[in-house]
Amino acid sequence: MSEEQPPPRSQRLGEETRRVSRQAGQALGQLNPISRARYPHDTHPALVPGIGIDEQRRRYSIDWFIFAITGVLTVAFVIWGVTNPASVGEVAGIAYDWTMVHAGWLFNALAIVVLVFLLILAATRYGRIPLGKDGEQPEYSTFAWIAMLFAAGIGIGVLFWGPAEPLAYFYNVPAPLEHEPESNQALHSAMAQTYFHWGLHAWGIYALVGGAVAYAAYRRGRVPLMSAIFEKMFGKKHSEGFAGKMIDMFAIIATLFGTAAALGIAVMQIGEGVVIVAGASELTNTMMIGIIAVLSACFVVSAVSGISRGIRYLSSINIVLTIGVIAVFFFAGPTLFLLNLLPSAFMEYLGTMFQMMGRSASWGQETLDFQSAWTVYYWAWWISWSPFVGIFIARVSRGRTIRQFILGVILVPSSLLFVAYGVMGGVSMWLAREGQGNVSPDLSAPEVLFSVIDALPYLQWLPIVVVVILAIFFITSADSASVVMGILTTRGDQDPNKLVVVFWGLVMAGVATVMLLLGEGTALQGLQSLVIVTALPFALVLILIMIAWSRELATDPHALREKYADLAVSNAVLDGVERYGDDFALEVVPTHPGEGAGAEVDSEHDDYTEWYQRTDEDGAPVGYDFATGEWADGWDPETGEIGTVVTEDSKAEQDPEGQTTKR
Repeated sequence: MSEEQPPPRSQRLGEETRRVSRQAGQALGQLNPISRARYPHDTHPALVPGIGIDEQRRRYSIDWFIFAITGVLTVAFVIWGVTNPASVGEVAGIAYDWTMVHAGWLFNALAIVVLVFLLILAATRYGRIPLGKDGEQPEYSTFAWIAMLFAAGIGIGVLFWGPAEPLAYFYNVPAPLEHEPESNQALHSAMAQTYFHWGLHAWGIYALVGGAVAYAAYRRGRVPLMSAIFEKMFGKKHSEGFAGKMIDMFAIIATLFGTAAALGIAVMQIGEGVVIVAGASELTNTMMIGIIAVLSACFVVSAVSGISRGIRYLSSINIVLTIGVIAVFFFAGPTLFLLNLLPSAFMEYLGTMFQMMGRSASWGQETLDFQSAWTVYYWAWWISWSPFVGIFIARVSRGRTIRQFILGVILVPSSLLFVAYGVMGGVSMWLAREGQGNVSPDLSAPEVLFSVIDALPYLQWLPIVVVVILAIFFITSADSASVVMGILTTRGDQDPNKLVVVFWGLVMAGVATVMLLLGEGTALQGLQSLVIVTALPFALVLILIMIAWSRELATDPHALREKYADLAVSNAVLDGVERYGDDFALEVVPTHPGEGAGAEVDSEHDDYTEWYQRTDEDGAPVGYDFATGEWADGWDPETGEIGTVVTEDSKAEQDPEGQTTKR
């Protein structure tokens, strides 16, 4: 056996560097023993690993201010809408017209700014900051995480708008385009416009809210409330006071009306399916209200009986069924045509994206009318859904870096929707152009899907499957959205009171009913008007989220360490080359105050230190050891109880059998 070889020079140098670093750290502590005592828990802000919400001490309860105001206003709206829908429609129409004229530009600009902001954020050093503690592994595997993002990307809209929206653009080319309707150019521009509404910009809005919530909850240890994002920006007093309550109320209203719109289109689609399956003459308001009542009763049963886990499993099966429906369209329809259309449509989307982003009222009245009916409506809808979807994707993304989160949330669901809409829209346009079946732009949106099914061979059974899928989507969406509104109403409790959840579910069903009554024949007018108007306040909140999140990332421990590293390495390399040429190594040694790596950072400022001072349930400061995870008063995060604290003083209090006292 050969003699053991000495370690290579690089390894010896690394070991020596680490040894010197440890000695230098000890020397620095001896040099200035009181310097670290100025920090909470004697911990420098650059050494804080982060704090998870499950490590904090919270006392949850119903926020009666938020619950009372939002509850009374929304219930009053439902009563008003049911008793006098004409009056509500008139007021909603006035508010809608004002919003489109004066704030339509805001929705367009916001969708662009949010996407650009997130892509820049992912590309910077902040993209390496984890949505969790340092070294924390992702809670879910990459495959499971992607699967859940796919689940978030599939919804009621795929079946409702998938065949109908591209068909509408195919015959009525969006202004200011002047393509010939039913032409090849109209075919591809129709798909590009659909991708624009459902793709990157939509998921950018979700990613902004989800990322900010995940960062606040899993990196800064706050509750998953919209108001918690602004603790640094407004101060804790205001973020937990009136300003924060207003933000949470805006989030509740946006979620309520945005989800109610989704439930409304589900009911319209289910109603058309029931008409076909049951052989009824037409879909009436009475029939739609009856469907809402039945599905709402199912939601109440799932919410109060503890079978929500079964609903979740059923929801997963539902996603598989939806993908199956898309596959049936692909293989039963013009498969070769679709194989050619999908890549061409995607490239058309990429090639015309900037043109679509630049369309606004400045292009004329026709463009304004199109933007009002379609683009602005979608931006408002995504803004309304952002608290709901954002909190969902935040809860499944713990441990991911900001870069992984942003790119995953924007690209993964978008890619699925590009395929789904390409298949369903391609089939509907192909059937209409070839004159097969009764597929035409004269049909209402809920009718298009079933007309396409009727035109394809061997699919007489599919309407029943579609009705089942939509019914499950209704129940699970109402369940999930009600839980989110329950969280916002109970100071961030992730398991809110069931009665509160049921209350919001029933109010949501009531709002959906009012929306359907406002729209008369198609109900889309009522849905669009109320979604756009109620999303406006939360659009302003999104602007503040970008500012608040940016400010917090600048003081993150990871960012602080990188700031130290940049200055320290830069100075060391310049000094080393000047003094020793190529032959130098870096080591950590103490410097005079104000001359070290942190010379440009006031590390004792509240921006860096205040957030990680631990407190008890009443807000009183409590000592905490980041190295061991132990609270000074013995609080146990797993049980939520005060445990045993063993200190030098308490050893003297031990009884003869060695038992310590509880503190």
